This record gives sequence, structure tokens and C-alpha cells, in this order.
Amino acid sequence: MKLFASLIALGLMACAVAESAPAPTLSAPTAATMTFGQSFTLDSRILSETRRINVYTPPGYAEHPEARLPVIYMPDGGMAEDFPHVVEAVDALVGWGSMRPVIVVGIENTQRRRDLTGPTDVDSDKKIAPVVGGSAAYRQFIRRELMPQIRSRFRTTDETAVMGESLAGLFVVETLELEPDLFDTYIAFSPSLWWNHDGNVQSFAAHLKALPAGHKTFYMTSADEDNIAPEAAQIADMLRAAAPANLSWHYQPMPQEFHDTIYRASAPRALRTLFAPKPKAAS
Repeated sequence: MKLFASLIALGLMACAVAESAPAPTLSAPTAATMTFGQSFTLDSRILSETRRINVYTPPGYAEHPEARLPVIYMPDGGMAEDFPHVVEAVDALVGWGSMRPVIVVGIENTQRRRDLTGPTDVDSDKKIAPVVGGSAAYRQFIRRELMPQIRSRFRTTDETAVMGESLAGLFVVETLELEPDLFDTYIAFSPSLWWNHDGNVQSFAAHLKALPAGHKTFYMTSADEDNIAPEAAQIADMLRAAAPANLSWHYQPMPQEFHDTIYRASAPRALRTLFAPKPKAAS
């Protein structure tokens, strides 16, 4: 309950900073009213292991069987990882009418550093885990096994997003570069762009030029860290110089935040911005 109360306060603070809006009339949700949906396991042939998936559905989902909702996919999505604080933020913002209802799909980790990193030629990178460089297989697991399960189990639209921090943020940026058709919205908080001698930074401009048709959105923040912030700023410079017309982007340096605070500080603002309620049609 203390964690939930802290998250509610953080969400409200972010809302106040983002814009000065009239006070909502809805009551704030409580932990007892939150609907996590369900958890299930998925036997993955691609990864040769069983993965646990946690799913949040927003208030009113069960009561409105005609409703279809966008889906936010998140690595680091275990109950002992980032899933609880993210869905608490979503639940608060949806309850206050500050964002559209969404479904959140958390992918619990087994070998995090394997799944969230691409290949590397750097010896020190290779030493962070017994196996690294498995991001391509992880994307195929999401595309070919997880997404079909989510579409069959839940009422979804075609709108998808991916959100992650640190190595999960690296995975978000790499996916935008290599498989931009996989998601519509890419959200990276302090991505670990130092990986493989800044390889994803060096290739970013070329991939921008090859971005396929169809609108995409990219949202990135960075904490004040010597090993992360400079690379994020370089990508922002590339976007200022040559962002294609079909890419909406936002970069927010957050020097007041640290690596272990950037997710909680960034998520409410990003969710509020990217999933803002659609304007009501004039009567």
C-alpha cells in the first residue's frame, strides 16, 4: 500500500508539472480496485523455455465487452520487477482521465542480459552474463508467440507500444532500428546505448533514412549519467537534423534523476503524453 500511495503521488505530481488542468471529478483508484487481469505461462519454442506473462486490464474492461484497447508491452515485466509500479501509474492516470485505457503486458525475465542485448564485439560486454546477444530471438518470441496469444486472450486494437529502461531501453532503441514494424510507439528511459561501443548510436542515422512507411513515435529520456546521457543526446541531435516526416519524437534529459529513479520519474509523463485522451467530438 505504501508503494501504491507513493506511485499515486508521483503520478499526480507529473500531471501537475505537465499541464495545469482542472481537477478531475473521478475518485482515485485504490489497490483493492486495481484489475491486474491475469498471469499465464507460455511455452516458447523460439527461446526453448517457459515464460511467465503478467497482464493488466484497466477499470471497466470486464464491464464493456465491446471495448478494444491498445497494448503496451514491457520487458522487465515481472511482479518483482517493473510491472507493479508501471500498472499502478497506468491505473491512476486512467482513473483520473489523464490517459486512454490500455492493456499492459509484462514479460517476466529469465535471462535478462541475454534477451535485451544485441551482438557485441566488446570483451567487457560479453562478461556481464553467461550469454548475451539474444535480442533478435527475443523479438521473434514477442512477434510470433506472445503477440498472437495476447490478441487471442484479450480484446486489443492494432496499436502497440514497447517500454523499457536501461538494457530494456537499449532493446527498445535497437528494435526501432532493426524491426520498426513490430510496434507503433517506442519508449526508452535511459537506454544503455554504450553497448557494443555505442553501436546503436553509430547506426541510428542510417536506420532513420530506411524507416518504412507508416507513422511511428519515439519517446526517450535520460538521467544524468556519464555512460548513458551523452549517447542519448547524440541520438536526439540526429533526430533534430534528419527525423523523417513519419516519425514523431520527444527527448527529455532529466539531470535531476539517477539510473534507479528514471523509470518512475519518466513513466507517468510519457504515458500521459503518448496516450492522452482523444478530444471529445463536438455535439
